[in-house]
Amino acid sequence: MTTGGRIKRMVGIVGGVGSYAGIDLIKKIYDSTEATSDQDHLPVMMLSAPHKILDRTRYLLGEINENPGFAIAEVISVLCHNGAKIIGIPCNTAHSPRIFDEIRRMVPRDCMLLHMVEEVGDHIVNYYPGLKRVGVLCTNGTYHSNVYGEILSRFGIDVIYPPVDIQYAFVHRAIYDPRYGIKAKSNPVTTRAKEELMMAALYLSEVGAEVIVLGCTEIPLAIQESNIGTASVIDATSVLAQALIRESTSEGRHKPLFA
Repeated sequence: MTTGGRIKRMVGIVGGVGSYAGIDLIKKIYDSTEATSDQDHLPVMMLSAPHKILDRTRYLLGEINENPGFAIAEVISVLCHNGAKIIGIPCNTAHSPRIFDEIRRMVPRDCMLLHMVEEVGDHIVNYYPGLKRVGVLCTNGTYHSNVYGEILSRFGIDVIYPPVDIQYAFVHRAIYDPRYGIKAKSNPVTTRAKEELMMAALYLSEVGAEVIVLGCTEIPLAIQESNIGTASVIDATSVLAQALIRESTSEGRHKPLFA
C-alpha cells in the first residue's frame, strides 16, 4: 500500500493487550506502507498500559468480574485526546461483543474505531471469493465467544475451530503457559509453542479449512508461514494494519462493513 502525498490521519494503537502484539502491529503498518522517505510514513501513536487492562479471556470465561473494555476505552480516550483519529486494538478477544460493545460505547465521537474481526471478514470476502470453510486459531475467550463464527456466518462461511481437547491442551497453552507460552516468551517464541500451534493448524487443514486465520495477535509471532497443509494463512494483525493504513489515508470516513 502507498500513502503518497495524501493527508495522513494519526493512527492510535492500544498496546498492552499482548504487549508484543502492539509492536508487531506497528511493524506491519510500516512494512505495508510504500515509502521513500521518513515523511511518507504514517503518524502512529501507541499507548501500552498492560497493568491496567485485565485479561480478556479470563473475563469472558467468568474468572474475573471487571470488564477489560473499560480500561481499553480509557486508553483510547487518551490516544484520541492526543491527536489519534483512527484506532486499532491488536487483540482478537477484545472484539468479542461483551467487551467490544462497551469499548465502542465510550469511544470519543471524533475517533474511528476499527473492528479487527470485521476487517478479516471483509478481507476474506474480497480476496477469497467463494470460500466456504475457514479455520481459526485463537484464545479460549475468542473460541467460546465465537466472534469469528458470528461474523463469517453472515457470508455463508463456516468456521472450524480445533476440538476442545486440542484447543485447551495445545492452542491456548501455546499462548498462555507461563513456562513456554507466547505471552511469557515472545521474543523469541519457544519451539514448543510453535510446534503445538502448527499441529493444531495442520489439523484444521486436514478437516477441510481452506484458509486458516491466526485469530490471536500472539500467534503471528510464532507462525509466519503463508500456507499450512493445503490451507492459506491469514494473519489478522496484517489485515488490521492494512485497514489502519486505508483509513488513515482515505479522504472520507470508511463505511463499516457491518452496521
